[in-house]
Amino acid sequence: MRKTNRLPLSANLRRFKFYFDLLKRTTDDYLFLSDMQDSMTMVSPNLVQDFDLPGEIMENLDLYWLPLIHPEEQDGYIKSIDAIKLHKSREHLLEYRVKNRKGEYVWIRCRGCVGLDRDGQPSIFTGVMTRLSQRNQADEVTGLLNKYQFERAVKSALNACRVTGEGGALMVLGLDNFKIINETHNRVVGDRVLREVARQIEAVLPQELTLYKLDGDQYGLVCLGYGEEKVAELFATIQGCLAHPYTVDGHQYFNTISAGTVFYPQGGKDYLVLHKHAEAAMDMAKEGGKNRNCLFSKEQYNRWVRSITMRDYLWDSVENGCEGFSLFFQPQVRAGDRELIGAESLLRWRNPKGRMVAPMEFIPLLEETKLIVPVGKWIFEEAVRICKRWRQVRPDFRLSVNMSYEQVKELSFKKFALGCLKKHDLPPEAIVLELTESKIVADWSFVNHQFDDFRKAGIKIAMDDFGTGYSSLASFKNLSCDIVKIDREFVKKILENDFDKKLVEYVVALCHSMGIEAYIEGVEDIEEYKLLTEECKADAIQGYLFGHPESEENFEEKFLKGEKYLEPCSPPQSH
Repeated sequence: MRKTNRLPLSANLRRFKFYFDLLKRTTDDYLFLSDMQDSMTMVSPNLVQDFDLPGEIMENLDLYWLPLIHPEEQDGYIKSIDAIKLHKSREHLLEYRVKNRKGEYVWIRCRGCVGLDRDGQPSIFTGVMTRLSQRNQADEVTGLLNKYQFERAVKSALNACRVTGEGGALMVLGLDNFKIINETHNRVVGDRVLREVARQIEAVLPQELTLYKLDGDQYGLVCLGYGEEKVAELFATIQGCLAHPYTVDGHQYFNTISAGTVFYPQGGKDYLVLHKHAEAAMDMAKEGGKNRNCLFSKEQYNRWVRSITMRDYLWDSVENGCEGFSLFFQPQVRAGDRELIGAESLLRWRNPKGRMVAPMEFIPLLEETKLIVPVGKWIFEEAVRICKRWRQVRPDFRLSVNMSYEQVKELSFKKFALGCLKKHDLPPEAIVLELTESKIVADWSFVNHQFDDFRKAGIKIAMDDFGTGYSSLASFKNLSCDIVKIDREFVKKILENDFDKKLVEYVVALCHSMGIEAYIEGVEDIEEYKLLTEECKADAIQGYLFGHPESEENFEEKFLKGEKYLEPCSPPQSH
């Protein structure tokens, strides 16, 4: 045991010692009183006793107190105390863990206040610390052991693993769409649902497992000795108990549950890493369709982290005026005579590290985050600007611009697009808006109403990638358009499969019967081109046969400065 300090009190502390001595006899809480000018602190005897401090009077209390605070909470404590010292705040309210005399971390709530002297200057800092024993035990909503007990159980399992070599699994479970319950009803009902779900899961768990309540709608399990097969059986059991509606306060509710599982020690050798990996796996399970258990793998996790990082990069790019984005262009030729009639503009993106990212990686993220709306406006204006210049060489040149369904729903886009054409003095017939039919999920009447306005203004509408979605014929039936672009899936076996040839032939004929132009995408072979032109009667061709996507400068050099009739290129070596 340390020896008790015998430091003399500062004048400020002497003035208040009488009252301090009276107060410490009336409470079991810990008390402190600091002279802010002399950096001297007086504390109650129970604080000295429970946390093995050098004495009731100390110079620079944080020299002794800060090392006792749990590493995860030290930054928060330092920021709060610095705000007091720098006179940015007069109040201190914080909960954190402190190591007691026994070497155990216990939770305390510390509440303090700054007192001013007669000149209005900070003079004393006094307050009370309260032990939060409940924080170390049960969750207040469900009565389950809480996240701090979960942490303790994981650390105990890891320690045992180091001794015995026997690993296990950490499973984090999260209710699917729980937010809807809170928003539709209220948090009181939400808490009751959490209790009922906990009760149902506990009822089916093997005797050796303990269910813990974590943050929000999450639960945790520490499965000693479990491998993939036992984890799969366990999750199937939990799924089964939640497979039917349950009643809370006379109302029926139904929740599926998703889980993320990480095996230790291979998935991590400390609590924070394991918990992070389990939560990430659960997030992947939810993103992958919900009501499933995702096993953590380093490869999957790295892809997930890259996706999160890419979202941040995309936000930064958009915030900086779409920095890093550019347009590439693939030529479109009239099928009958190979005359260059236009091009499709294709979005490309170079991330802040200088790497070109594949469109299939970043475009879905643009749509998920709704960043496709501001990026779509940038694309449109860039396309209009470029098309304006190219029409000086080819007066009838048309540029196709891909349009996301998210942009269709954004009512401001129509006004922006028409204003952009007027600003650059480009006739509307120079632009074609291409909509990928697989993106449309509902409300055809709304979509047609939006596109009818574009068509009335003179902008043509194309249905892109026809044939790749599961609702191509429904889209064809419902969407009013001027052009249908038939996907390469219909073309790639057309020379060896009479069915595919007939199918393309009939689709083109159907388009023509309705006054719609038929473009064929992905044409790579001269024999394909001849068949599509002579027998299928396609109107226009786009594909590697006549040109790869090129940058603005390269497109001008290759396709706008020479003959307007394009010769077929050599077959591509790889795609």
